[in-house]
Amino acid sequence: MAKSQDEMLAAHIAGMEAKTGKPLAHWVKVVQSSGLEKHGDQVKMLKEKHGFGHGHANMVCQAAKGRFEADEGDMLSGQYEGKESLRPIYDALEAYAKTLGDDVEISPKKTSVAFRRSKNFAVVTPATKSRVDLGLNLKGEDGTLRLAEEKPGSMCTHKMKIQAVEEVDDELKAWMKAAYERA
Repeated sequence: MAKSQDEMLAAHIAGMEAKTGKPLAHWVKVVQSSGLEKHGDQVKMLKEKHGFGHGHANMVCQAAKGRFEADEGDMLSGQYEGKESLRPIYDALEAYAKTLGDDVEISPKKTSVAFRRSKNFAVVTPATKSRVDLGLNLKGEDGTLRLAEEKPGSMCTHKMKIQAVEEVDDELKAWMKAAYERA
């Protein structure tokens, strides 16, 4: 049985606290009082000055921004505000992702939603008022007309541009399943 997002976050926080010997609230204050504004600079400071790994440093910086206080439903609604016609595309992608396995984690962020297993296998972003982008991690796969290769170093290796829910078809699902199986 898959852990809920809250359980995974609690375990991540507990791991950080066990490693550092200090509670999350302490580290949030360190970040907030550092004078550093950029997320990358904050992460770097925690890693270099306090010996954090990247995952724990990122989590502390997100907490310092109030990220864990945001309701995920509100974040998802915010992404599709003014783009309501695209929401059925997202809903179809999420519904399919959930059929891939009990270990699929749906992780809304401010501007996108990651579908995760041990790592992200897909990222859904309402890119424009008429298009949703589905980023997939399919390292080593050749691109096609529909499955465009992204530039090296991108969060996802490939992207599919979707303008209608009918495009969440067998071909798209096969690519999504392949990405899931590699995660």
